[in-house]
Amino acid sequence: MPDEKPNDDVEKVLADLKGIEGRKQTLIDELLRQKADAVKAFDDKLAKLGYQAKDGAGRPKKSHHKKAPEKSKAPAGPSAGPSPAQTKTKRKA
Repeated sequence: MPDEKPNDDVEKVLADLKGIEGRKQTLIDELLRQKADAVKAFDDKLAKLGYQAKDGAGRPKKSHHKKAPEKSKAPAGPSAGPSPAQTKTKRKA
């Protein structure tokens, strides 16, 4: 009979822990729902003021990385290779 008492105590503690974990998860879910509602309400207010959110909102518009200028892709002539003027170079001997 004394062996049953420690098992009951352990089961009681485990049951309490499960109950606490369940309440914790319920509170987390409720907070996430409230946060989503608050964000939606804020977005609605911004929309009423005329602000249109774009994809990637909050990102900086300019980058510190230099971009190479894009070359226009004009249709090539009969030959796709370099022109004869470009291939002839003078070398000093």
